[in-house]
Amino acid sequence: MSLSNSASNKEQSSQDLSPQDLSPQNPLHERYASRQMASIFSAPHRYRTWRRLWITLAACQRQLGLPISQQQIDDLERVADTIDFKRVAEIEAQTRHDVVAHLRHFAELAPTGGGILHLGATSAFITDNTDALLSLEALTLLEKRLASVIHHLASFADRHKDLCCLAYTHFQPAQLTTVGKRACLWLQDFVSDFQELQHRLQVLRCRGVKGTTGTQASYMTLFDGDGEKIRQLDEQVSQRLGFAGSFPVTGQTYPRKQDTQVLHLLAGIAESCHKFGTDLRLLQGVGELSEPFDEHQVGSSAMAYKRNPVRAERLCGLSRRLLTDSFNGVLNSSTQWLERSLDDSSNRRLVLPDAFLTADAILGLAAHIAEGLRPRPVGIGARVERELPFMATETLLMEAAKRGGDRQELHERLRQYSFEAQDAVEAGQPNPLIDRILDDADFRLQREEVMSWLDPQRFTGRSEQQVTEFLSEVVEPLLAGVEVSEVEGPRI
Repeated sequence: MSLSNSASNKEQSSQDLSPQDLSPQNPLHERYASRQMASIFSAPHRYRTWRRLWITLAACQRQLGLPISQQQIDDLERVADTIDFKRVAEIEAQTRHDVVAHLRHFAELAPTGGGILHLGATSAFITDNTDALLSLEALTLLEKRLASVIHHLASFADRHKDLCCLAYTHFQPAQLTTVGKRACLWLQDFVSDFQELQHRLQVLRCRGVKGTTGTQASYMTLFDGDGEKIRQLDEQVSQRLGFAGSFPVTGQTYPRKQDTQVLHLLAGIAESCHKFGTDLRLLQGVGELSEPFDEHQVGSSAMAYKRNPVRAERLCGLSRRLLTDSFNGVLNSSTQWLERSLDDSSNRRLVLPDAFLTADAILGLAAHIAEGLRPRPVGIGARVERELPFMATETLLMEAAKRGGDRQELHERLRQYSFEAQDAVEAGQPNPLIDRILDDADFRLQREEVMSWLDPQRFTGRSEQQVTEFLSEVVEPLLAGVEVSEVEGPRI
């Protein structure tokens, strides 16, 4: 059968499938993000949040004197979690308006309370305050996820704070550092993200109760021009929703710069995850670190011996997706027209949930990797042993000069010996540099003393102390009192 005929048959048979069978795959939901984050951005949770907003508005309006009875509020509460999505779709097909469809369905279910729904409100009261609420919930979950990454990376850094390894610049051997010190470089990036996340949680605002174009004109009518009651309504609704306050002024929507700021935070997390994943891929390639590898995990369908860094690769791939998603924030914010335009709506429906789901996925991956990260001491030691003689040449030159040697002449000989040694190392031979130097009588050096100077710990500076100080002075206070989520590992 030809491919074209096969495709044609599949197209014909697809007409017999149900809408559920034809729904496209969403790997973020199915493979990568946690069920907790997926639940936050699920349709049932979003539309129950809409109903929570309608009930909160009505309850606050009643408290401030509008003719709304407790019986009407109770009627709304009774059916708050009952949503017939098929009925909503029927109404939306007629009205072409999702908020109106859900509003009318809610009113159908609550004949006593339905008549006081949405008093003075605009659709943005529902959609924008919901977006702010979902962002608040998602950021709170990410705080735990990020704390988990920091906790496990800090434990790794502490365990290996004195394990000598090569430091690289330009991915070329430079000096020596320690495995724990390098982990603190990754850790410091995540600490910065954590501080920014906590700040964003403190300053996040909802739209509040502002009316159609932000003037609160409809509420002036409802409250007979009593501006103080309208201020109280705005404050009460915001507080009941869990925010410190609402934006003081808005157009029809809350300022889209808030989305930009949130997306920048998520992009910052992606930066840190990508750096972590990239470094790990490089170090696994040279045999110095390993990500977790399951007992029955297959590295390659063809090459059975391989241990590909698939988790770190996925970490980088998803991080790139999040970095590109974040560009939509500035584009949406900068292109808003006056009090509102609608071209951001479809974009935000896609970008905001996907950005949070992706951030959740990469933090889950990063925590899983950090918890199971393993150094490979044999590989690390072999590279240190191979490169250490080159790094010791400055020390040997100074000692030889102190003993009467000609510094310039000895420097030239070191250069020549070093190049010869590099050729030997590249050919797979042991590094002969120290032997070349010891065989040169003009250096006036003894083997015993030189070998004592070649202790790798002498070349790591304050690496170990820096790790101890960073963990005790920065990381531990940061995580004090913060809930750390359990590491779940990749779903697939």
